[in-house]
Amino acid sequence: MIETNMQSIYVHIPFCKSRCRYCDFFSTTQLDRRKEYVDTLLAEWASYPHHTPNTLYLGGGTPSMLDVEDIKRIIDAIATKDTTEITMEANPGDLTLDKLVALRQAGVNRLSIGVQTFRTPLLRLIGRRHTGREARQAVRWAQKAGFNNISIDLMYALPRQTMVQWSMDVRKAVRMGVQHISCYCLTYEEGTPMCESLKKGEFRAATERLQNRMYQFLCKVLKRQGYEHYEVSNFALPGYRSRHNSNYWNDTPYIGLGAGAHSYDGNKRWWNPCDLDIYMQGIKNNNLQRETEDLTDEQHHIERVMLGLRTSEGIEEQEVSYAAAKVNDYINRGLLMRQGSRLVATQEGLNILNRIIEDLL
Repeated sequence: MIETNMQSIYVHIPFCKSRCRYCDFFSTTQLDRRKEYVDTLLAEWASYPHHTPNTLYLGGGTPSMLDVEDIKRIIDAIATKDTTEITMEANPGDLTLDKLVALRQAGVNRLSIGVQTFRTPLLRLIGRRHTGREARQAVRWAQKAGFNNISIDLMYALPRQTMVQWSMDVRKAVRMGVQHISCYCLTYEEGTPMCESLKKGEFRAATERLQNRMYQFLCKVLKRQGYEHYEVSNFALPGYRSRHNSNYWNDTPYIGLGAGAHSYDGNKRWWNPCDLDIYMQGIKNNNLQRETEDLTDEQHHIERVMLGLRTSEGIEEQEVSYAAAKVNDYINRGLLMRQGSRLVATQEGLNILNRIIEDLL
């Protein structure tokens, strides 16, 4: 089917006890179908030629909703001796010390914990089912269980979130000693409950000025604490960058398994249907209908610029040689800088990166 060796495998686990109010990813609350779904995942994996991935990522949804034995089945089927990074996303409310020990023994060596905020009232507002206390406890238990590569997700510009509250979240994350922090500005996706509440005037969205202040504070504090700002939303202590996500940003081929998962072989993309029944029946009958897209040279170029400028490595300046006057203007304004033959966004440039990318394209 595909000759290119895929260096990264993503496994989508769509199960959730409840849906977060801001989330527009494919998910389902049909928890009774978990084991059947894992069987289907493994059948899909068996349909591909042999690959030796260097990263395996279990995302969702909520992968921590699976039994450890099913997580081990996935890892045993896909990972090889060359798979050096095996990441699993987890909801703090699903984690116990015993489960974390079992996950470590099953082969998970990197944990991504969806904290979002340590403030329980804000968690309730955005529809998260854990508390701030459970978030802190989950990190401590993970460390006690032997995980030495822990990432946590934080969100800023939440409704009613103040600058003081955000600063406390950031400092708390640093004090907990996690190796990696991913931080995202809340976006209101059409069709989500959060977006509907915003339209009804139940709360106001954070102003752009507050968003920028929160982001600048985040970058300043984490840099001072030794974290490398290696992608616009991602910070890592030296040696702890996400290899899996870095493969995405470096245009590396990958396979996505599961309902709604996307794959890429360097020339085309294909993705599974966002429907549990259609996906599972299609795999069972060996006739799954995937949507596909052949990428043009122009699309490749756009993605190289968009993804590259998000990282600390930037892009080759020749990628945007047609926009030399704009590039020089951004450099003179302190928003881009040259590092040898490459263009990299400055800290000030990251604040308006989407505008810069749109202008250069």
